[in-house]
Amino acid sequence: MSGVAGAYFKILTETMIVTLVCSFVITWLGLPVIYLLFSKDRGLLKEDEEVHLVKYRPWVEIFIKRPYISIAFVLALILGLVIMLPKLQTGFLPEMDEGSIVLDYNSPPGTSLEETNRMLNQVDQILETTPEVKTYSRRTGTQMGFYITEPNRGDYLIELKTKRDKNTEEVSDKIRKRIEKALPALKVDFGQVISDMLGDLMSSVQPVEIKVFGDNNQKLQTLSKQVADSIKTIEGTADVFDGIVVAGPMLKIMPKEEKLKQFGLNPADLQAQMQTYISGVVIGSVPEREQLTDIRMIFPQNNKTPIEKMKDAKVCTITGDYIPVSQIADFNILSGVTEIEREDLQTMGVITARLNGRDLGSVMKNIQLKMKKINLPPSYQIEYGGLYAEQQQSFSELLKILMIAALLVFTVVLFMFKDLKLSLTVVFISVLGLSGGVFALFITNMPLNVGSYTGLIMIVGIIGENCIFTIQQFLYELKGSTVNNALIYAISARLRPKLMTATGAIAALIPLALGIGSGAQMHQSLAIAVIGGLIFALPLLLIVLPSMLKVLIKNKSIEAQNL
Repeated sequence: MSGVAGAYFKILTETMIVTLVCSFVITWLGLPVIYLLFSKDRGLLKEDEEVHLVKYRPWVEIFIKRPYISIAFVLALILGLVIMLPKLQTGFLPEMDEGSIVLDYNSPPGTSLEETNRMLNQVDQILETTPEVKTYSRRTGTQMGFYITEPNRGDYLIELKTKRDKNTEEVSDKIRKRIEKALPALKVDFGQVISDMLGDLMSSVQPVEIKVFGDNNQKLQTLSKQVADSIKTIEGTADVFDGIVVAGPMLKIMPKEEKLKQFGLNPADLQAQMQTYISGVVIGSVPEREQLTDIRMIFPQNNKTPIEKMKDAKVCTITGDYIPVSQIADFNILSGVTEIEREDLQTMGVITARLNGRDLGSVMKNIQLKMKKINLPPSYQIEYGGLYAEQQQSFSELLKILMIAALLVFTVVLFMFKDLKLSLTVVFISVLGLSGGVFALFITNMPLNVGSYTGLIMIVGIIGENCIFTIQQFLYELKGSTVNNALIYAISARLRPKLMTATGAIAALIPLALGIGSGAQMHQSLAIAVIGGLIFALPLLLIVLPSMLKVLIKNKSIEAQNL
């Protein structure tokens, strides 16, 4: 996998691989040694000792002789997958209640630092009077990751109390409503620390991101407002932003070309000298933390120079004389212009929103239906980004991984038994086990995200492993017995190990599935998916597998040399 999801689950998969290898070595070499050291009876069986045989399970024969029961069960699983899968909630990375809030704020463009601070003092009072808030810190002119921003932007890092009646999302809604009521001019955006930091690593911080591409900036602004108004009506969206950012007041200097020619200047000369006067000039650099930092020489108090004095700034002509800028240029103050965003050299408008009480998949379905009602001019188009784009990419990669996993299981079985029918049977049973994970996610109202998808892939390997043990036992007994007796013995012999394996794994996953412990919610959906797969694996291995083997193997054509 690539991207954030690949980095997120790389440690998990590496840990599982190392654990399985260690488990194999311990059971292969360590367990026999431990048994020999601590076993009291090291000799052969005595004559009076009872030999415990495998208990005959008559119910196995019932399913073997009635394959239509297995067929009905298989059809029910397939039908359940078809019905439940489209209704399943979907997300990206697993979510958890971190107990902290990141509140990004934006005061109106052009707002001074003093005025922004006055507005934020009211936000401080709101946070201090919120009983769920334990402590907070505020930054202005910088954000998460210490990115330098405008003086009207910044963020709060809010830590919530451990013992509280409301979850993080409910507290965010409460603070949002109070701020919007007291300071309607202040735009706020709520999130959690991990999701905000992951957003900084991706193309967008927001779960919902709609990109409108076109060639006219004014038309894009109109469409962006229309799209934002449509999204606001969708349940489960919050902090909707139309993407229109006004850069604040702008000073426009228009050169008088006739005047410039009289003094032997051109617009480029005027631009260079005014740029030096306003922003200074780089005269060198110094090494700092493995990078070079520019040294800029500027005029004294250049950032506080009034416009009237700027008009009196002197410009050097080719003769060495100095003339005021007002003689060769006109000054015009604009109230503010919007920022222009581009992607792949195309102008675009970006509309963003956060989720509130709903999953990503269902919200995006509603948004896509809304977008179909918007009439776009020719050559204009809409694309979806944000976490939704990351989710679609990750799901596409996970689907390929799932297919590769099934193919690898097929290859292992084919290498062991050298029989195509048996290999296809194992893959079929393993893939059917996915229905158990989907059913568990559906009844627990958990989303299908990268974590639960990984759990579904694990189910394929777990069921495939159990199928191999059962088939190996069956083929061994088939040498001197009938197909029915060999199947009954194989299922009876493997019944207790299967039950112990499933029970032990489920017991180990229950704390994660219940979200017990710090950070357990991150892997809660994975644990629920695996538990559902293990539960459904039992009837698949004990009922469906012997029935399919009975249908496929009607004689002793497969001998022990295939082992």
